[in-house]
Amino acid sequence: MRRGRFRPAGAALAAVLLTGCAQFAGPAQQPAAGEPAQGSDRGQNLPPVVDHVRTTDRVVFLTFDDSAERDPRFADLVRERRLPVTLFLTDTVVGPAYGHFARLRSVGASLQNHTLDHRSLRGLPYAGQRAEICGQQTKLRSRFGVRPHLFRPPYGTYDTTTLRAAADCGIATVVLWRATLDADGDLTYTRGEHRLHPGDIVSVDPDHPTGLGLSTRTGRLLETIEEQGLRVGRLSDYL
Repeated sequence: MRRGRFRPAGAALAAVLLTGCAQFAGPAQQPAAGEPAQGSDRGQNLPPVVDHVRTTDRVVFLTFDDSAERDPRFADLVRERRLPVTLFLTDTVVGPAYGHFARLRSVGASLQNHTLDHRSLRGLPYAGQRAEICGQQTKLRSRFGVRPHLFRPPYGTYDTTTLRAAADCGIATVVLWRATLDADGDLTYTRGEHRLHPGDIVSVDPDHPTGLGLSTRTGRLLETIEEQGLRVGRLSDYL
């Protein structure tokens, strides 16, 4: 649910996903990838916003939001391939399926924060943004005993208030993406060269009735990753 993306050459932003989560619509006041933003009003160190990790390791990172992972075959794929995937969860979207995500966590998936209600945060007052982020921190801790340190804002949009609230909720890094695997199995890019590079964060779209299944698309993506001499890394180990 996440995932909105910039189209190259200024083409229209798009894609309302099957689950209702649009892709990257373009953040406001975004720091350079991997660079921390500094709070001006309180002298607070704000979390960095990243779509790419600076590393010499030949790894890329696979991320999924909300209900994109409810396919039971996907859990089997994660287990069989020992994939260190990262799942960004919204309580109101995945609440009925928390058991499924517990299974994914048991086979190696990392569970991280995607807000309580999937509201677009940019422009909301501090109290509202803090409630969305801290509230989901509390939910994930009570459900799984984890306290996430990574956060993905719904639709990829945020402002400085988002970063302040995230920092106050214990978030270390705000995570966007440089590449998206769409419902047809194609990779698109928000910026830069149209190929995967070490350190790239990939956002995988949920299934669509007319597209390829999640397990099939992920399997093909793994083939592409391996053909390029890359492997899947655990994002939380690098951030």
